[in-house]
Amino acid sequence: MTHAERLAALRAELANADVDGFLVPRADEHLGEYVPPAGERLAWLTGFTGSAGLAVVLADRAVLFTDGRYTTQAAQQTDPALWDRRHITEEPPPAWLREHAAGLRIGYDPWLHAEAGLQRLEDAGVTLVPLAANPIDAVWADRPAPPMAPALVHPAEFAGRAAAEKREEAAAALRAAGQDAAVLADAHSIAWLLNIRGGDLAHTPLVLGFGLLRADAGADLFVEPGKIGPEVRTHLGNDVAVQPRAALPAALAALRGRRVRLDAEATPAWFAQALRAAGAVVEGGDDPCRMPRACKNAVEQQGARAAHARDAVAMARFLAWFAEAAPRGGLTEIAAAERLLEFRRAVPLFAGESFPAISGAGENGAVIHYRVTPESNRAIRPDECYLIDSGAQYRDGTTDVTRTLWTGPGAPPSDLVERYTRVLRGHVALATLRFPQGVAGPFLDSFARRALWDAGLDYDHGTGHGVGSFLSVHEGPAAFSRAAKPVPLAPGMILSDEPGTYLPGRYGIRIENLLLVREAPTLPDQARPFLEFETLTLAPYERRLIDPALLAPAERAWIDAYHARVLAEVAPHCDVATAAWLRTACAPL
Repeated sequence: MTHAERLAALRAELANADVDGFLVPRADEHLGEYVPPAGERLAWLTGFTGSAGLAVVLADRAVLFTDGRYTTQAAQQTDPALWDRRHITEEPPPAWLREHAAGLRIGYDPWLHAEAGLQRLEDAGVTLVPLAANPIDAVWADRPAPPMAPALVHPAEFAGRAAAEKREEAAAALRAAGQDAAVLADAHSIAWLLNIRGGDLAHTPLVLGFGLLRADAGADLFVEPGKIGPEVRTHLGNDVAVQPRAALPAALAALRGRRVRLDAEATPAWFAQALRAAGAVVEGGDDPCRMPRACKNAVEQQGARAAHARDAVAMARFLAWFAEAAPRGGLTEIAAAERLLEFRRAVPLFAGESFPAISGAGENGAVIHYRVTPESNRAIRPDECYLIDSGAQYRDGTTDVTRTLWTGPGAPPSDLVERYTRVLRGHVALATLRFPQGVAGPFLDSFARRALWDAGLDYDHGTGHGVGSFLSVHEGPAAFSRAAKPVPLAPGMILSDEPGTYLPGRYGIRIENLLLVREAPTLPDQARPFLEFETLTLAPYERRLIDPALLAPAERAWIDAYHARVLAEVAPHCDVATAAWLRTACAPL
């Protein structure tokens, strides 16, 4: 089917369902960023393959909403004759619905929307209608089967705490609130709570399922039993019951009269609807695993350091190889990404990429979440800008690093050098920040933008996201983003520091390290506790793109100290040629 035929088939289904429109989010039943092929309904319908978006289909028009990361990609991948395209921040879906769909009956799949999100849409003057079956599934003839990868034990040497201890801590929070149970719809929470991992997603080691945590620390895991082998069954113990997903309705019905916690921002609306229909008391509250998961324990912190140290060797090998190969020409975006993956595969405890590498040369680097395909793959030419954003999953930690490189052999243009240096200044400003305990990430975002704002520049994405421990490379609840919920930063959180600037049609610049939040040393007149960051990523910056004259003395000193650390910690583990390249790349500015 062409995309026009798919849209027409969906509209026919909507007419049969007696609704005037339908909401198509980029989500599956777990509302996470990454979904299995069976959950790629938005991509199937529209052609847009980004990780965030929402489509609204009416009888006579259809619109796709994306954020600033995907504005260019959405324009490239969708047919303008079929789809209007809107910036989800500048023209939010409720505003669009109020103008174009007021009074209409709009259908939705209650498994694919959080209740809080639906409430915001209802304020637009439409009538939202939950559908018993997703109409896209009725017309998607070759829809892939749901994943059935086996679950794996995440051992204490990497987890740092026993699952029983975690369950008791989370259950204590329920008892303190007078609640009988909590719904766990986020597969990351289930993985963290039960110390299990899996292979249901390509880049995030999850077992896709649902959970109920009870106030007595017992739990029900709703997952296809075929995923749970004998070793995992023994690991889970007698206090965790494994049931098929089909048992969920009966389990919720058994909670009649009970007080059940549910995160309305992160749980499919189906759960709240089913619980209320069963006579349970639904109470809003945070997922009890979310904050403990974000604040890595000492073992997880040390695992992150170890994973980044090993990943740094792979990055150094790649950067040294690229510095020699790029000026000669002959490279492509796919070839470069595959070479980096080859270096990472040689690293102990490697379990896969943490996301598909963003390998963008020249104008492709300006596409913020560019994903190279055989069709878009282009040569990496001499004397141009190249952006590589990549990461790895290791059993003891998750990495994410971006470097913007100059291919050479000639000198880069002055405007590129100035902009790169301004991005680097913002990157350093955030990495070196001391801030009072209780401050949230959105209030720190502007520190990374100051040097760009001074020149009238900016970037249309957040400055940083949380990162999991052998879990998702994008982890909530904390973030450096003006659009994020203001969650105070706390020791043990890991976040990215990735300012950038982009010139469509020419190049993109982004520089990214991961930062670990830790307590800051106490100063003599300090009135309250302060926090600071430990930089985990170890990879040299592109010195050919740095103008030292634009750096303040403190900025220059920090970069020199960082490079000295990279050389001291990484070079001893590299081959002779890579170590020699590092000595040049890490020399003082």
